[in-house]
Amino acid sequence: MKKYNMINVIGLGYIGLPTALMFASHDIEVTGTDYNKKLVDELNAGHLTFKENNLDKLFDEAVAKGIKFTTEYITTDTYIIAVPTPYDKNSKMVDASYVVAAIKNVMEVCPKDAIVVIESTISPGTIDKYVRPIVEANGFVIGEDIHLVHAPERIIPGNMVYELEHNSRTIGADNPKIAKRIKDLYTSFCKNEIITTTIRTAEMTKVVENTFRDINIAYANELAKICRRDSMDVYEIIRIANKHPRVNILSPGPGVGGHCISVDPWFLVGDYPDLANLIWQARKINDSMPEFVLDRIHDIMKKHTINSVSRVGLYGLTYKENVDDVRESPTLQMLECMQRHLASEIKVYDPWVHKDLVAGQYHDFDTFLSEIDIIVIMVGHSELRENMEKIKNKIILDTRNVCEFESTYRL
Repeated sequence: MKKYNMINVIGLGYIGLPTALMFASHDIEVTGTDYNKKLVDELNAGHLTFKENNLDKLFDEAVAKGIKFTTEYITTDTYIIAVPTPYDKNSKMVDASYVVAAIKNVMEVCPKDAIVVIESTISPGTIDKYVRPIVEANGFVIGEDIHLVHAPERIIPGNMVYELEHNSRTIGADNPKIAKRIKDLYTSFCKNEIITTTIRTAEMTKVVENTFRDINIAYANELAKICRRDSMDVYEIIRIANKHPRVNILSPGPGVGGHCISVDPWFLVGDYPDLANLIWQARKINDSMPEFVLDRIHDIMKKHTINSVSRVGLYGLTYKENVDDVRESPTLQMLECMQRHLASEIKVYDPWVHKDLVAGQYHDFDTFLSEIDIIVIMVGHSELRENMEKIKNKIILDTRNVCEFESTYRL
């Protein structure tokens, strides 16, 4: 086998870019590929395309080690595919179109005996159903000409660089020898345990991890609704219940966002509709929370005789604190719900989101505050936690339980 000594990372988004940079900074030759020419041009100009703790330092190290960015696929021996895997909102099944497109492009340039690693989160059986047929249709014999591996990503925005190094990893492959080769590759930077298993087990494990978290959050959110019905303090109840050594209830919130927890459980619902009953109910509960927050806003407006939603401001557009990631954001879900009801005058502000994403979006905190009476805390960014005094005279609905003012309304 010809030794190419290069990884071609396909997809330079929230997962692919940090992964490519991490490999490159640890002396692996890397070419990053993305179909988005503007994104590639930005990276080649030395500009990161999103904000993330310590990513700038990692970027500088990778550039110094010679990482390349291009829109072209490279002929090499190892490919890592990290493209989006949304779900079809009708069928609830994984939308594998991005993975399929990437595999087709790889097949056009890869040599025999290449290893194709899919990092994208996929539903159990996706590689069997979508990937293997494409490889075979291109005349390759899987296991001889081409080797398939699933190594699902396991990082979260806000802590990506640390988790790339310190989270355990799973490598699923048909052939244990190929699994070991990829394990050795990831060992270049991963300091935790790397487990090798079958492809289907790796597919299922990643989806199960995120589904577990979704169900736990749904339990907390349902408790919040029950406690609201009878004016009980859900946060105090959870605090006391969690004193039990075998109880760990999470905090309720305005909904579930991000590309993992809010998406992956749907894969199981779509593939096993007659079996995934608890998972389906958890998804329904979490997806209902933005509308629940709207109901709370309506009640508070009535109580304070505020008749115009234009005096209400939503603090936070991202799906979690201190990141610029707005994928599946509860705030955006809530705004979409309002638009369906022809209500669009609400104001929005987020210090991490510099592009105008929605109508009524502000980019200065003080100006935002000057034009609202009610502030709804959708995200607990550090900026807000450090400037609580600025909102003490506002009517506050805190969906994240970060505000300690006595008069604060909560879920």
